[in-house]
Amino acid sequence: PEVISHTLANYLDFAAGRVKDFALPFDFATLDRLEVSACGTAFLAGSIGKYWLERYARLAVDIDVASEFRYREKPISKASAALFVSQSGETADTLAALRYCRAAGIPIASIVNVRQSTMARESDGIFPTLAGPEIGVASTKAFTCQLAVLAALSLRAARDRGHLPAEEEKRLVHELAETPRFANQVLKLDKQIEKLARDLAQVKHVLYLGRGTNYPLAMEGALKLKEISYIHAEGYAAGELKHGPIALIDEHMPVIVIAPYDRVFEKTVSNMQEVAARGGRIILITDKHGAEHATVKTMDTIVLPDMPELIAPM
Repeated sequence: PEVISHTLANYLDFAAGRVKDFALPFDFATLDRLEVSACGTAFLAGSIGKYWLERYARLAVDIDVASEFRYREKPISKASAALFVSQSGETADTLAALRYCRAAGIPIASIVNVRQSTMARESDGIFPTLAGPEIGVASTKAFTCQLAVLAALSLRAARDRGHLPAEEEKRLVHELAETPRFANQVLKLDKQIEKLARDLAQVKHVLYLGRGTNYPLAMEGALKLKEISYIHAEGYAAGELKHGPIALIDEHMPVIVIAPYDRVFEKTVSNMQEVAARGGRIILITDKHGAEHATVKTMDTIVLPDMPELIAPM
């Protein structure tokens, strides 16, 4: 919560209820496309940012895994800009993708946690995440701070492009200001999560499902489980369940569903019903309204506080 607060305060004026006029290496108003590239967890943060930038700023975003982007010889429009996301600022594939965009002659910005990094030095502008040193192998606070920067950037882009009236900006900035408070509440669920983890430690495979911004979040959950516990896991778009993964579901496979009570909740519930029909063990991550309206028997339900859709991924 502390580092999310520091990062948001760097980009938002909470008292005035607006995004700060921080320096940009490009003009959001004239861009026709944003090229985003990153690896691993940073790529998944960027994938959530894509939803925000397209929804709030009406800006087309292409996101690529840097190791693919650097080799596929993508044609790049001169009216576009590039954004790179990295905790260390030294990721070799992301650096190579940055240099490819540099050669194409478009403006470059980076979201980095290490301001003295190679990526920061080679960018036209940087958006630092104030996460402090990331000690663990698995990125944790760096990920949430990358999301904090991407959320602030999305609002700045929306305002610059004329899609964010002052009242709406004030409301969304106020919502972001509440993020650390909600994060503190979520951390109090550790006893329930610890108990659940004991059961999960015994399984060999886990499936994560989500829609909208919860789809990249499902992939991030699966990535964390693989990285930390060596349990095979996959993150899937909930709507893709019937296109393959459903064949693997039985009473031995836990299915973790990220489904706050939002615009796509009912759609996700229908996917949960398909899982339940095959005897799958559902672990539902939702909020109070979601828990009340989920008409499916679950192995466990983790009830997060009711919160605005924008800040839910953090």
